[in-house]
Amino acid sequence: MLIKLSVENYKSFDHKEELSMISSSKLQGNKTHRMKIKQTQLLKNAVVYGANASGKSNLVAVFAFIKTVLVGGLPVGSVADFCRNREVNADRESFFELQFTVDDTFYAYGFSAILSQRKITEEWLYELMQDGGSHQLFIREGRNAPVLGKDVKLSATEKRRFGVYSEDFAGQDTQLFLTEMSRGKRYNKNSKLIFFPEAFNWITRNIIVINPNIGISNSEVFYNDESLDSISKLIQTFDTGVTDIKTRQITIEEMSKMIPAEVLQSIFTHLKAQIQMSNALSIQMTWRVADGFFNIQVKENSEPEITTLVLKHGRSAFDFSFSEESDGTKRLFDLIDMLLTDRPDTVFVVDELERSLHPKLTEHFLKMFMEAHNEIRMQLVFTTHEDTIMDQDLFRRDEIWFVERDADNASKIYSLDRFKERYDKKLSKAYLEGRYGAIPVFRQFSFQKGE
Repeated sequence: MLIKLSVENYKSFDHKEELSMISSSKLQGNKTHRMKIKQTQLLKNAVVYGANASGKSNLVAVFAFIKTVLVGGLPVGSVADFCRNREVNADRESFFELQFTVDDTFYAYGFSAILSQRKITEEWLYELMQDGGSHQLFIREGRNAPVLGKDVKLSATEKRRFGVYSEDFAGQDTQLFLTEMSRGKRYNKNSKLIFFPEAFNWITRNIIVINPNIGISNSEVFYNDESLDSISKLIQTFDTGVTDIKTRQITIEEMSKMIPAEVLQSIFTHLKAQIQMSNALSIQMTWRVADGFFNIQVKENSEPEITTLVLKHGRSAFDFSFSEESDGTKRLFDLIDMLLTDRPDTVFVVDELERSLHPKLTEHFLKMFMEAHNEIRMQLVFTTHEDTIMDQDLFRRDEIWFVERDADNASKIYSLDRFKERYDKKLSKAYLEGRYGAIPVFRQFSFQKGE
C-alpha cells in the first residue's frame, strides 16, 4: 500500500511537498477506511481538491513520471519539467520518493535528478522499521557504482553477481539502478536481493494512473465472456442505456484508422518495453485512447491480437461502437476495472475522476468502489472539483486534501485535517466560501464599450 509521496522541484512543485496516507490518530469515524499493517494505520482514499491550474494534475503526473523513469529512464522531454517559477531551479536537483508496503515490508524508494541536464544524481532504497529507524538496502551517488547497505548480507555467489551488475552500471546518467536489477533477472525466493524486483514490480504494476483522455490497465476483465457479462450488469446500474457488451476482433490496419499513427506507435512501443522488462513471453493490456477502446495481446514473435468493444442498447437490433457513446459512458469504461479488479494491493491514481459524470453518478461509483474493496488492500487517490462528495459520511477529514498556488506561484499540498472543524459542519459549503483555500480567485475586468 502507498504510505507517502514526496516531490520537490517538479512542474509546479517548488519546495518539498508530501501526500501522506497515514491516518490521523484523532479521528474515529469511518474506521473501514483504514488498513492496519503491523503498527501503522494507512488510509484507503485521498481526495484532492484545488482550483484550475493549482497543480492537481501535476500531482498525478508525479506518479506517472516515477513509473516512466523506471521503465525507460529519464525522458528527453523532461529537461523542461523542473519548477520554472525561479531561475535557480534549472540547476537544482529534483526529488522524488515513494514510501510503500509490499506484503508487510515497508520500503522508501526514490531518486533525485537535475532535469535540465537529464542527469540522475542519486538513487536509494531503504527498508523502514516500525521504531522509526531504517535499513539502507542500496544507494547510488552520481556516476559511482551503486553499493549495498551494510545490513545486506550476501552469499559469495550473490556478492559476485551484484558486483558485476554494479560495476557495469557505473557511469549511467539517465537510467535507474532499480530498473537494471529488475530487467530480465531471475531471483530465487530466498535471495537477499529480492527487494530489487519487489520494489520495482510494486511501483510499475501496482500503481495504475488514469488520465481523463487515456487509460491503461493490465486487467483481464475485458478478455472473457464471464467478466464481460459482469461488466454489462454493472454498467446498467449507472443508467447509461448500455445493456450488453461484447468484443470484436480487428486488425492493426483497422485500429490504425481509429486512432492517430503516433498514438498507435506509442502503444506498441509501450507493450514491447513491458515484455522486455518482465522477461515474459506475452503480455496483454487494455487501452482507452480518445474514442477508441482496445484489448491487445502481444506474444513473442507473433502478430498482436486486438479486440474492440461492441455495445448494445436496450432492444435495438443494431450494434454500437465505443466511439458512439457519450463522454460519461466512455469515462465509466476508464473506471470500471477499478470495481471488478481482484489484483491485491493496487493504488489507483485518477485525474479528474468526475469528468463527464453526473454528481450522483460520481457518488454512486465511489460508494461501489468502497463496498467492492472493503477490508481489502486497495487504495484510490483522485483529483476532483466535485464538492458534493466532500462529506464526512463519505470520506474522513484526513482523506481530503487541497492543492493551492502560493504567492510565488508554487503548488502547496495540505490536508483538511489541519483545520479544526465540528463533525456536523457542512464541508462543501465551507470549501466554496473559501474557508480552506484552494478555490479560484478572480480579478476584475472592464469591458471597453465604444461610443
